[in-house]
Amino acid sequence: MSWSQYCFLTNLDTFVIIFFQTSSNIGNGQSNDKRVAARLLIEQYYFQLTKGCGNESCNNEHCASSKKVVNLTPNQAAAQALDLFARKGKLCVTQINPAEESNQLLTETKTLMKQSIMEHPQIRESLWISPAFNAPSTSKREKSPSQKPMHLEEEKFMEIISSCKEIGSYSRLVHTIGHVFPNPELVGRSFIGASASKSSSLAPGKLTKEQLRSMEVDLDKDKDSQETVLEVGQPDNNSEVTVDICAVRRCFEALDTIELEKFESALVNSLFLLSETLELDLKYGKIIPEINLLNVFVIAFELPWLSTGDFFDKVLPVLCRACALLPLSMQATLVRFWASHCISNLRNLVQTLHQLISFRVLSGQFGSDYAVNDDNIITAAVKVMRLFYCVNIYASAGTCKKVDTLTDTMDIDELQNSSDLFAIDPSSSTKQDKSKKEDLLLTELNISVLDCRRPVVPFPDFYNEPLSDVVEMDRDFAYFAATLEAPSSSHSNNLKISFMNFPFILTPAAKALGLYYDNRIRMYSERRISIFNSVLNGEPPSPYLKLKIRRDHVIDDALIALEVLAMENPSDLKKQLVVEFEGEQGIDEGGLSKEFFQLVIDQIFNPDYAMFAFNSETRNFWFNPTSFESDAQFTLVGIMLGLAIYNTVILDVHFPMVVYRKLLGRKGTFQDLQELDPSLWKGLKELLEYPESDIEDTLMQTFRISYKDVFGVVYDHDLKENGSSCNVNQHNRQEFVDLYANYLLNECIGRQFAAFRRGFTMVTDESPLTLLFRPEEVEQLVCGSHVFDFEELQNATEYDGGFSAQTETIQHFWSIVHELSVEDKRRLLQFATGSDRAPVGGLGRLKLIIARNGADSDRLPMAHTCYNFLLLPEYGNREKLKERLMKAIDYSKGFGML
Repeated sequence: MSWSQYCFLTNLDTFVIIFFQTSSNIGNGQSNDKRVAARLLIEQYYFQLTKGCGNESCNNEHCASSKKVVNLTPNQAAAQALDLFARKGKLCVTQINPAEESNQLLTETKTLMKQSIMEHPQIRESLWISPAFNAPSTSKREKSPSQKPMHLEEEKFMEIISSCKEIGSYSRLVHTIGHVFPNPELVGRSFIGASASKSSSLAPGKLTKEQLRSMEVDLDKDKDSQETVLEVGQPDNNSEVTVDICAVRRCFEALDTIELEKFESALVNSLFLLSETLELDLKYGKIIPEINLLNVFVIAFELPWLSTGDFFDKVLPVLCRACALLPLSMQATLVRFWASHCISNLRNLVQTLHQLISFRVLSGQFGSDYAVNDDNIITAAVKVMRLFYCVNIYASAGTCKKVDTLTDTMDIDELQNSSDLFAIDPSSSTKQDKSKKEDLLLTELNISVLDCRRPVVPFPDFYNEPLSDVVEMDRDFAYFAATLEAPSSSHSNNLKISFMNFPFILTPAAKALGLYYDNRIRMYSERRISIFNSVLNGEPPSPYLKLKIRRDHVIDDALIALEVLAMENPSDLKKQLVVEFEGEQGIDEGGLSKEFFQLVIDQIFNPDYAMFAFNSETRNFWFNPTSFESDAQFTLVGIMLGLAIYNTVILDVHFPMVVYRKLLGRKGTFQDLQELDPSLWKGLKELLEYPESDIEDTLMQTFRISYKDVFGVVYDHDLKENGSSCNVNQHNRQEFVDLYANYLLNECIGRQFAAFRRGFTMVTDESPLTLLFRPEEVEQLVCGSHVFDFEELQNATEYDGGFSAQTETIQHFWSIVHELSVEDKRRLLQFATGSDRAPVGGLGRLKLIIARNGADSDRLPMAHTCYNFLLLPEYGNREKLKERLMKAIDYSKGFGML
């Protein structure tokens, strides 16, 4: 990057920062990473000259430790450091950390440049110096009215564009861009709305210490400072966005009518300088009150060229790094503004950031020494993506009201009326689980993803698959666990970023792997505690959660065993599950557990059990409010769901989405009724939309409702006191609908669901489940993927024992599989893996291994479901293979083959 490209600088501070960072890049176009390296080298030369390398026997004449460098003033040392860098002088291996005194070096370098800038002919000849540069400088960025640079206004900018197009010369436009856009103060005062410009002339404002601390990125002060008010000389320009966003868009649209090449270089370099200046100021906590940072970022992200050319390569990465450093309160203000004014551009911004992240991931060389978590551009882009994710939620918050949360206290109160102590775990209600920490930005905005039903951008559009595939989830989980242990204020400063703290960017499969590591570590911890107790206290070791089950009494045996465990030591539920079927030989390496879960689910959801009601229209199950089963039975179902997630087992259960929303803490609402009972929802919706005012006479509906249980018995219920005498009319119909939905989804099944949720939380209470997953993703954890793509399974399958993808038997096998019906394919999965469900992420995530089991014979195929291992004889022809395979699928059950 040549010095002539910096002709747009208009003030001394901006020039000194850029000269300090890019003085090594005169005449070339090195990457930003090399610029950073150049800056570090200059710092090392400076500290070598002033502090030395720490080696007493050093003989480097340019090192203070050699005693050959004497009496250098800071200015002289800065000048000599620049000279040594330019001619690649000798650099010692120093023991000094330059970062500790980088601020001092920056100040001294500014002083040096002020004194010697005009003495360097190669700089003076190629650099355009603005009149403001030669003006006497002050300690502040303010200048006298006659010398103060001008900001941009819509009318003025439009006139410049129009005049340049008329004369066919764009030098005035280029000079204007170079004059304004590298300067944060000028950009922040550009395109101000009419109301904001009036308020800017008000008297000096007042800032609390807390506001100043936020601006200086210093969150460690005492709490009592929040109540103290300080007088300051300038209004708090950073507290709100004052940009006329429509004016900005009109100006950029007008600029877009000019060929990009006419001004691209000037705008790219100016924005690059702007972003680097902002990054440095934010990084070192030097936010200038006169600069409206929020205006700067709003204008920058409105650029229509961010996803193209040099804007994408040079500007966007640095802009993201700067934006990611904004204090929390400023981020929240940006989110509110964007949610109100920039929704139409939200999808494009999300896609642009995805392009940047994916490009960096695919072009990077990541390994044990340099993980994707270490790439500051990727991490910064993810942090900025979080802003747009919150914009997506905040903008949709107006379409649905905030829903009351379900609390553990409510559940316990409901269960205290039951004599079944199995459903109560008093200890779990008082646990302060670190993994339940919420996103600080969502908390600041007072929003939740659980309350967002119709996002502007679908949530799956925030997944970044290349990033999810390359993230080492074991390492990322370690970083995640460290952030849970550390205070909130230190997350971004002292610890490496964990993408699990930004779960919206990860696919459900990647998050499921992170949850797997959390569960396994907890299992190993319980195992160590068990062994320690056996050695120390002489207790018999029980490192596993062992269940001995009779096939004819699966529910009874499971209920008794889990009840004893939950009452004596609930932490035993956190151990690895091991199942043994009485009278059968076999070691549970996962396959027997899968079969156990399926047997329990089949019996619990059997209509004869009447615990759940089946809706033939939606093919979903719902809690039977008049069930005769005890709370313990529902607690068992909850425990089974929790254990399935904890042990990574997929279940064939069919609940409406409201069940998973309630498990994550939200009550059911009228919107949830659509999936539970579409016919009823449609009728209530027509009631709400009924255009006439004669509802009371036409419908003759009161606040008393009737419903049937699974046995066909009709029950009446008053939705409010004296409901039978209160008619539904034009004014109270919304109340009627809300009460009706609340009764069906919350009240009438309150006891059953409270027991169910209690069992679920007994297993998952210390898990980051609620932090990582939305309700739709929890359903995938429980039920697996709904997509059965056997092409993906074929591509992911491995072969052993002499088989390969080109073996004739294997080719016949897959041709047979692809011809099967969906039901037969599910039965094949059940035979080979122990589950007829696709794992989270699809069948491509299933590690199926097909091994050769001898030459052609009449033996049936065999499977080790613990390891997803299919043993297949090398049958002589396709017909025999199909006949043997279908017979194995039809008659397989339990341990062994029938």
